[in-house]
Amino acid sequence: MNFSSRLFPTDLMLQTIRWYLRYNLSYRDLGEILEERGVEIHHATPYRWVQEYAPQLEAEHCKRRKSCGTSWRMDETYIKIKGEWVCLYRAVDTGGDTVDFLLTKKRDKKAALRFFRKTIRLNGMPGKVTIDKSRSNTAALEQLNKE
Repeated sequence: MNFSSRLFPTDLMLQTIRWYLRYNLSYRDLGEILEERGVEIHHATPYRWVQEYAPQLEAEHCKRRKSCGTSWRMDETYIKIKGEWVCLYRAVDTGGDTVDFLLTKKRDKKAALRFFRKTIRLNGMPGKVTIDKSRSNTAALEQLNKE
């Protein structure tokens, strides 16, 4: 990332992008927060920063992310989000750290396969996956092993 040709300091830009990505703030809210701190800025400026630098920051984060273990425990459960029941798929490594998660409307082979493919694409192939006796998870793992 090259911030050299920018009008504002790099740390201000990165902090503003972090606030937008981490908290539920609008671009106008960010403009007000920065104005309170003595920085005159139009609300469209943080928008441009987020559009340009957020994908680069995400790519850099993925490169530096801590690798997970080769043995995963995977389970799924239903949780209520905003009054609606959804299925939460989650994989945890031997250290107890969450490898990945996925929220879906249905709990079936297609959803389990989607979760496994996403998790393997982001974290690599595990040596061992421990699951419950769910038929959809078993079918998804069998299909992945065939592929």
